[in-house]
Amino acid sequence: MAQQLPTEWFLSDERLNAAVAWAITVMLLLAAVNALFAVRLVDAVLAGAAASVAIVPALRSGRWTRTVPWPLLLLATAPLVVGALEPTLFGLVVSGTGIAGLGMLLVVVLQMTTSVRMTPRFAIAFVVLVTLAFAGFWAVGSAFSAATLGTDFVQTNTALMYVFSAALLGSLVGGVIFRWYFRRQLRRSGVSAAREEVQRT
Repeated sequence: MAQQLPTEWFLSDERLNAAVAWAITVMLLLAAVNALFAVRLVDAVLAGAAASVAIVPALRSGRWTRTVPWPLLLLATAPLVVGALEPTLFGLVVSGTGIAGLGMLLVVVLQMTTSVRMTPRFAIAFVVLVTLAFAGFWAVGSAFSAATLGTDFVQTNTALMYVFSAALLGSLVGGVIFRWYFRRQLRRSGVSAAREEVQRT
């Protein structure tokens, strides 16, 4: 896994994938607007960020079918779905895994729009850091919102530590999933390269 992370591992030109991905993106945009009117600023930022990241590949390529895989985009919506339910440790871990999915989408966009290139291992580490960073952003943003707008916030430091611990577990779960996916794609790439070599000979 020492080679660079190919962007093609995450982008697709299939019409069905694009249709589902665009439908999820529209729902994310609606969720962002709804959260903004409901003064749930953290949810609004999360939904808006996921939608923005999803749109970039199509804008850069000029093809509406050039989108990220819809399951990865759907994973990034998990924090919004779980946030609407009664918070539990399992729900917080699922939410952390969803933020890890958003972090992986960010990796793809960075590789597409900048000179940044990552190896699979570094990409996994980056996703873990992004997830933990977002947990910190959530804590600061929620505390500020509670102090200025009277919204809800965790009542004790213990509860806050549960949030951070769940974010760490979620990021690690996401890292394991991505590592499995990377290995699977590497094997596929090896098989494809072998087939092409056979066809040439």
